[in-house]
Amino acid sequence: MDGIDASNKEIEIKQKISNEQFMTKIKIYLETGKKKVFASALDWPGWSRSGREEEQALQTLLDYGPRYAQVLTNGGMEFQPPQQLSQLLIIEHLPGNSTTDFGAPAAVPGADSEAYGLDDFEFSMQLLQSCWTAFANAIQTAAGTELRRGPRGGGRDADKIITHVVEADLAYLARISWKHKIGKNVNASEQLNSVRQATLDALQRAAVEGLPEHGPRGGKIWAARYFVRRAAWHILDHAWEIEDRIV
Repeated sequence: MDGIDASNKEIEIKQKISNEQFMTKIKIYLETGKKKVFASALDWPGWSRSGREEEQALQTLLDYGPRYAQVLTNGGMEFQPPQQLSQLLIIEHLPGNSTTDFGAPAAVPGADSEAYGLDDFEFSMQLLQSCWTAFANAIQTAAGTELRRGPRGGGRDADKIITHVVEADLAYLARISWKHKIGKNVNASEQLNSVRQATLDALQRAAVEGLPEHGPRGGKIWAARYFVRRAAWHILDHAWEIEDRIV
């Protein structure tokens, strides 16, 4: 009996270690298009990178871990980036579409359909504010400098990136049934502040009242979790773009 008990104890210990290892892994979902694959962290919106194939997407995501961690740290959040690919746990494979191949994560993971409450709003608020701060810092750093051009002189300058980000945020807000207009003769900083306050107002409403199933004209409504995921990715993608293109 002692031998059986010892064997059972060993199994329990191994199972406990296995469970602990599972808990320390970062859950990842993959979105596979015809030309690109996105690897995204399920519990950490905004941390999403692409590659031509699965392995490259995962490696790029891992490489950006410290950069993402710095964004959160600057925003007063805690995040320990993984050191190796074995710490990434793929939990879902999703088909991509033309948006994926264009260069934006478009697939919605199953977990994003879960209810969105006030605790989720508090986390979203802090995370988005961390991302917004990263973008503002990038813009400030780029002030008075030149952004390196891409092939054939391509690439927006900082002012055009700001305009693009504001326009995208307004389009995202419409996806959660929130109308917001920015007045004329409003400078770039005021535009950003306006759309960001609208984002927080919209998410707070989603946490308290929920979201409609359809838009006013039958348009598709995003889940609040996916809205946060997409908005965080977009703002960080351009913050990092600016940082990387400063000459």
